[in-house]
Amino acid sequence: MAVVTQTDGPLVIFDCDGVLVDSEPVSVRVLVDALARRGITMEETEAYRRFLGRSLATVTTAMREEFGIEADAAFLDDMRHDLYLRFHSELQPVSGIAETLDSLPFRRCVASSSQPERIRLSLSLTGLIDKFEPHIFSASMVANGKPAPDLFLHAARQMGVAPQDCVVIEDSPAGIEAAHRAGMTVFAFTGASHAFTPGYRGQVAALAPDAQFDVMADLLHLVSKHFAGRDNAFSANLD
Repeated sequence: MAVVTQTDGPLVIFDCDGVLVDSEPVSVRVLVDALARRGITMEETEAYRRFLGRSLATVTTAMREEFGIEADAAFLDDMRHDLYLRFHSELQPVSGIAETLDSLPFRRCVASSSQPERIRLSLSLTGLIDKFEPHIFSASMVANGKPAPDLFLHAARQMGVAPQDCVVIEDSPAGIEAAHRAGMTVFAFTGASHAFTPGYRGQVAALAPDAQFDVMADLLHLVSKHFAGRDNAFSANLD
């Protein structure tokens, strides 16, 4: 794959679930119920710890390697049906995200572990799709999902931006690790519903994101300050 050497302005890369849409509690309940139907008992707190921010492929691999159960097409179809049904009745945007996006003066895209159809459904149901389309990237587009850096690097290449000129907005430990490994700045958003899950904030803090914030409106200041500081440092080096 080609390496980006030129940039077209800084880029803000948003995760979707837990950053743009408050979907994680719904997703985890659907996953736990689906596992239970296959005889796997797992508490929601354990599901959050193991699978938050990871792709469906990670879930199916765990089912096969740890529990000896194959996630066949029927299993996946049933889980998607339940999830999408609940999304239509329950899914909400993260508080303040629409206003924040409208005021954000930088290019943006989505890079999510979810399948493309799920990302677009989530953004459509919450009125956010027009704020990102067509710049929507899924883990299905790369060989390795988060915590590998592949997805974020793919998004940066497609947008024509070097990794050092990207800021990633993430809520999951897997996503924070992926951003670090991609050589990108990462801000951890810990203001969605699942932020109160036991142990969650400790997991996030242990990964040392470049900033951590709970209110989406604070993102404007954080991103603007970061890019201003980067530009000032660049100017100083030229002097």
